[in-house]
Order: sequence, then structure tokens, then C-alpha cells
Amino acid sequence: MSTAVKSAVAAAEIRTRVTVPLEFPDGYTTTAEVFTFTGLADGREHLALALGDWRAALTSDAAPLVRPHSECLTGDVFGSQRCDCGPQLREAVERIAGEGGFLLYLRQEGRGIGLYAKLDAYALQDTGLDTYEANLALGRGEDERDYSAAAQMLRALGADRIRLLSNNPDKALQLDALGVRVVDRVPTGVHLTGANAAYLTAKVAHTHHTIALPA
Repeated sequence: MSTAVKSAVAAAEIRTRVTVPLEFPDGYTTTAEVFTFTGLADGREHLALALGDWRAALTSDAAPLVRPHSECLTGDVFGSQRCDCGPQLREAVERIAGEGGFLLYLRQEGRGIGLYAKLDAYALQDTGLDTYEANLALGRGEDERDYSAAAQMLRALGADRIRLLSNNPDKALQLDALGVRVVDRVPTGVHLTGANAAYLTAKVAHTHHTIALPA
């Protein structure tokens, strides 16, 4: 996805909010207020999970902690170790619940190329391509994600300045360009496995993710 400055997008509105108790496989529990929206730029069914004392965080000097998390069925649901998405999701929920803020669950599987194409890219990675080369070999972009809807969601929630929980500099650039001020970038932990080492290394080398991989 290009980091070029985007034009302003129309306002979205909150459609529904509902309280949902959460429990993760390791036993961690918390409660989220889950928001749906109308008027999102891409027409997809993205969710915002408000966690912790998010109302106080909106008015604090520190700003709410926010993670835009792209949907990953294989990692989030099935625990795939080919990526670090599942552990990042689990980490983000607990950290945001502790500080107050939002997890945006964005329907952008495979950096925006979709589930089947992501699995096709996995097959190409098994032949020696890295994650970005595999997307290009499929005729897709290296990263097709657009955070216009994420910016709309945050503005609808009253969060026009945030602390961004992400290793990806493109998220900060896009959100800033869309009118959401990123006052701080907070990296996630390092969730390294034998199966995702090449994937994480490619993210650091190719798109300058702030992942402190061991030498």
C-alpha cells in the first residue's frame, strides 16, 4: 500500500455497540465494548473493541492506545506459527485493556489480498520467495491495505490523537495523512518461532518494521 497522502474521507457513524466478555485460550479474560459502523469507505464489516478505561484515555494527555489489527484467520483462530498475528492480537488486547484504548479488527486478510491468495502466497514462499515477493508473483501489491476506514472508525469514537501499538511505520504514515495524529509509536513484543523467522526478517528488512529480532 502506498504511503502517499490521501484525501479526506467522509465521516462514519457508530451503528451498534454491545458489551462482549472475552476469554483467550491461556485463560486471560477481559470485557470489550464492541462497535460496528456505517459509512466506512471500503464497505467492509470492521470492528472496534473498546478496552479498559477508554473514555478516560480519550481525554488524557497520553492519548488512547490503539492497535489496528488486520484479520488473520490462520493466526488469530487456528494458531498458525507462520506469522505472529495471533500472539500480537492476544498481547494487544491485554495491553490496551490495561491502559485504555481501542483494538480495530480490520477485515484485511493477507495484507489486503484475501485468504485464498494469502495461502497461494504461502505456497510460493515454500519455494523460496519471501512474503512480499510472493504477493508480487501473484500479481498483487506487496501490501494492499488502506487505513481510511480505520481513521473513520477512530474519529467516530472521538480518537483523533492516538498512541499507535504497531511495528509497521506505514500504519502511522497513513493514519497521520488521514487526520488521526499519532503522538507515539509503541512496538509490540517479539513473537519469534522457527516457522516465522523468515517472515519477520523480511518485514524488518523490506518495510522497516520495528521488530527487535535477535542477531
